[in-house]
Order: sequence, then structure tokens, then C-alpha cells
Amino acid sequence: MKDPYEVLGVDRSATQDDIKGAFRKLAAKHHPDRNPGDPGASQRFKELNAAYQILSDPKKREMFDRFGVDGGRPGAQGPFPGGVNFDFSELNIDGIFGDLLNVLGIKVGQTPPLQKEVKITFEEAAFGCTKELTYERVEPCTDCGGSGCAEGASPEACGVCKGRGRVRVQQGVLPIALERTCATCKGTGRIVTNPCKTCRGPGVVPKERTIEITIPAGVENGATRLVERGGNYARPDRPAGDLELIIRVQPHEVFRRVGDDIVCALPISFPQAVLGSEVEVPTLDGRGKLRIPAGTQPGTVLRIRNKGVPKRVMAGRGDQLVEITVDVPRQVDEEQKRLIEELAQALGNKIQPARAEPSFMDKLKSFFGAGQDV
Repeated sequence: MKDPYEVLGVDRSATQDDIKGAFRKLAAKHHPDRNPGDPGASQRFKELNAAYQILSDPKKREMFDRFGVDGGRPGAQGPFPGGVNFDFSELNIDGIFGDLLNVLGIKVGQTPPLQKEVKITFEEAAFGCTKELTYERVEPCTDCGGSGCAEGASPEACGVCKGRGRVRVQQGVLPIALERTCATCKGTGRIVTNPCKTCRGPGVVPKERTIEITIPAGVENGATRLVERGGNYARPDRPAGDLELIIRVQPHEVFRRVGDDIVCALPISFPQAVLGSEVEVPTLDGRGKLRIPAGTQPGTVLRIRNKGVPKRVMAGRGDQLVEITVDVPRQVDEEQKRLIEELAQALGNKIQPARAEPSFMDKLKSFFGAGQDV
């Protein structure tokens, strides 16, 4: 048995509220229904349950603090008088912790949601859209009506649970008998002896489904939307699980989003930055006009009101932020060079002629001294 303090991640001085809070948080995270693809989730969850049973009981906690982990082993005097080894690995989670899990929003036996990604463009995320989604889910078999039996056949009552779908188990030192799902019929209470040729007995088959979904304006990348009963049928006699849609917004070649604002870079020429100008700028609504003030410096951010993303909480839209960069020509002819030099002199700027980068041999000579041969 592991140290319950380590399992719950609390100090030995933790209060009952600390212990309860830690257990609820970890139980919600590691519950098997929340981790359908993780085979170790069930074991971690049982360890959490075992640790909580000890630390939530003042007497058991006191005994554990006195005798430690060995107190739970056969022949040792520990949390359980007489050295009884209490085996938590077979505890019925549904029976003992069902009420607590329901409070946490985890429905015992609930079908995990089916997750699908929906890719949309930057503009669709900004203004909202309607999309058709085609996906595959598990549905009741139409050939057998969900019975799992071949035509003309009927299921038989399970001989283990007598058709109840659950069996009673006497659990260790607990004075009560616990119930658990029958492993033979998997809780259905029925056994299919002559299976349907289509579904081969389970009563469910994968089928393609197409639905129409509405994406609200202003949705962000990674946001989720829940379609109730849009997921898989774990069993034909139970309602379908939910469909969880994960929104993936494709990057834009011009814009990026910051909250409800959008940001873009706008290169302008040196004369436009010095003298000011009115330039054309891209917006989510198409082409727009932006006034560049005289003397605008590189890195200046200009704001265009109400050209951002529609706000999700209140009316109106965010703004568009335009980051100004100055486009410097890479090549100039002799006449342009002469004019730039004259401008520099007029502005009082001294221009140093560009020098070629020193070669490796030049650097080596400088290192050893000009008077030495290399």
C-alpha cells in the first residue's frame, strides 16, 4: 500500500478540507471515464480512493501516522487492528464513490464524449459561420434493432446475475456486500447465443453521420463546443454520449489575433514616414484607408477603431492595430545615392563610407601584430 499522503499530494499537517479538496481534484482528473485511452487510470483512481479512506477517517489516519505503511501488511499493527491487510484493489467504485463523483460532474458509467476537430479560417472565426461536419460514430444496429441477435432469435438471461446486470460481492473486512457490474454480460443482463451477422452481437455498429454546426462570431482557437447526444452509443439500450467539437483556427497570412483586436504589419517608405501620407491597408472587411502622421517612427502602432473581432460579451468589435515598419531600399542608383547624401548633409547627418568586411587573414594579422608575417 502506498503512502496516502504521497498519493493525494498533501502534507502530514493537512486539514480535512485540504485532504477532501485534493481528493476531489485528483479523482476528477484520473477517473477512468475521463481517461478512456489510459489503461493505468483505473489503478491510479483506486489508489486515490484507498488513500482518501485512510486520511478522511481520524482514527485510521492516527494509526497510520503511528505505524506507517507497514501497518497495512499482514501481521503488522497498523491502521487496521490485528494487522488485517485491507485490499482496496477490488473496491466497487460505483457503490462507494458514485454520489461523490456525481457531485463532481462525473456520471458513473457515462459514455465518454466523442471528440472531433473542426477547422475554420481566420475570417470564419471572427464573424462566425455554419459548417457541415461528417464523422463516424457508433449507433444501434438497424438490422437487429439493437438486440444483437440474428433474425428470429432472442437473447437469454445471464446465468450469473440472473438478468439483473449486477452481482453482489462480499468485500474483505467491510460488513456490507457491494454491487458491481456483471462481467459476464457486461451489465446488460442478457447473453446473445445467436448473434446478428451485421453487428456480431453487441447491437451497435459504426456509421457515418453528417450534422450542421453553428460557429459563433469571435470564437478562439482551441475553444470547444458540446453537441449533446451527438457521440457514440456504448450500448443500444443507453442514450448516446456527447460530441465535443474542438475548434482549430487556421493562421492568417496577414493578421494575428490578440484578444478581440487584430494586428498586422504595414511597411511604408522613408518619404511617407517623414512627410506623412494616406495609405491603403488590409482589414477584415476589405481594403481600408489609414493616415500616416508626419514623422512616424518605425515600430509605431496606429489604431483603426472597430475593425477587429466582434466582442463575445458586449456589443461592438475590437480594433485593428497596425505596426509601422519602414521599407529601406536594398539597391539605389548613383543619382538616388547622391540625393540621399545631400539629404543627410542637410539634416546634419554624417555618412561614413561603407567598408568591406575584413577577411580572416586580415583579422589574423591584426591579432599577431602588423609587423609579423603570417
